[in-house]
Amino acid sequence: EGKAYWKVIPIVERMDYLSYYFNAMAFCGAVETLLELEVPARAQYLRVIHLELNRIMSHLVWLGTSALDLGAISMFWYCFREREKILDLFEMSSGQRMHTRYIQVGGVFEDIPSGFAAKLRAFLANMPTRADQYADLLEKNQIVFERLHGTCPLDEATLLKLGVTGPLLRAAGNPWDLRKADPYSSYDHFDFKIPVGTVGDNYDRYRVRHAEIYESVKIISQALEGLPE
Repeated sequence: EGKAYWKVIPIVERMDYLSYYFNAMAFCGAVETLLELEVPARAQYLRVIHLELNRIMSHLVWLGTSALDLGAISMFWYCFREREKILDLFEMSSGQRMHTRYIQVGGVFEDIPSGFAAKLRAFLANMPTRADQYADLLEKNQIVFERLHGTCPLDEATLLKLGVTGPLLRAAGNPWDLRKADPYSSYDHFDFKIPVGTVGDNYDRYRVRHAEIYESVKIISQALEGLPE
């Protein structure tokens, strides 16, 4: 509270080392709302690109480390292989791999550098195939299936009572997603689905996050191809 607004961004980013772009977006978006500040369209699209890359990266860390806890050590290496590609892109656009301070009040740190779009397109072309491979390794594995299927189910009413949102709530069948319910940063410009589960068990939670990887790739592709001048 004692810092200038622009000095707060690195602090809120570090509150979640897997979702630093989202924390920065929440803070900068709040300041912009208070100031009634209109963010340029190009900056909004660049925010979306980095937010969705961050979503994929966060899911990869979740999936890799969760599989490691189940004894599937190969998944850890595979997920972190793709995570490093995303961090390479973050480093290219901001100079930092984590806690990038890329999102600023009023826009972003600077425009994407030469070569970024080509490198991003190569990643987007590859990521769905990698996600397919994750599913092939995990969904046909009896140990993984038995440890996830039917374990720790939580219904929608219980989750809402506890104030839970995100993939956990969506895994219980509730399609609540701010990108659709209250679009920000031009999310209403993009076509994507909200993956949901049925019973809200650990298997549904895995399936929702896995499906979100594909949707994020779709969003990033649309934002990159439609990037305003």
